[in-house]
Amino acid sequence: MHRFLAAALTCVAAVLLAVGAGLGAVALLNASPEQPNVPLVHFPENEEAASDAPAPSEE
Repeated sequence: MHRFLAAALTCVAAVLLAVGAGLGAVALLNASPEQPNVPLVHFPENEEAASDAPAPSEE
């Protein structure tokens, strides 16, 4: 009975540790600031061509 109790407590401790680590990782990822979505390379000649093109018609 002593071995069974030790094994059960070990499993419970492992589950609690895994859940805590998962919640901690999620909390760390949510705490990081949002990164701006700014392109590193800018091609102004493509913007002019894109703005002159007619908008696609929806059917």
